[in-house]
Amino acid sequence: MITIGLTGSIGMGKSTVAAMFADRGIPVFDADAAVHRLQGKAGRLVAAIEAMFPDTTGPEGVDRTRLGEAVLGHPAALKRLEALVHPAVAEERAAFLAENSAAPLVVFDIPLLFETGGESRVDKVVVVSAPTDIQRHRVLARPGMHADRLDAILARQTPDAEKRARADYVIPTGGSLAETRAAVDAVIACLIGPEGR
Repeated sequence: MITIGLTGSIGMGKSTVAAMFADRGIPVFDADAAVHRLQGKAGRLVAAIEAMFPDTTGPEGVDRTRLGEAVLGHPAALKRLEALVHPAVAEERAAFLAENSAAPLVVFDIPLLFETGGESRVDKVVVVSAPTDIQRHRVLARPGMHADRLDAILARQTPDAEKRARADYVIPTGGSLAETRAAVDAVIACLIGPEGR
């Protein structure tokens, strides 16, 4: 089995690329989705997060906007949250690997791959990248997003240029979906051959 770490800064199109890998039959572990399950309604981390960061949860689980406000720009608070979340996500990842042990290729969709040292736990790193103006346009169109919040998020992410330099493969997402899909197919073909699709 070859493991891919799929990453990219906010708004680069990583979710779209992850879906393209899945469409080709490649199992994809979505770290964000795992976090949403753990922090969602009846999620197993909700009570611990509420205890650590009061008034950040409700009937539907963690209020991500409130939790973000509690930790963004507060490195010590963010470290406490990560110490709670990362081990739980690692357990979900191990279960995913066990379920897909026969697959020749799996993808780990991990937004903060470099920031958490995750590149050392995968065989290949794929970075999704788009021009800065496209990235900002995409992110600022999201509900509840504003320029200051985007800047705070980007400040804690490894810069796009550094991610691209450290990648085994870069998938550009500034063009058409067909171009992006072709880039995904090229990565799959390089790693397991065209018959693997």
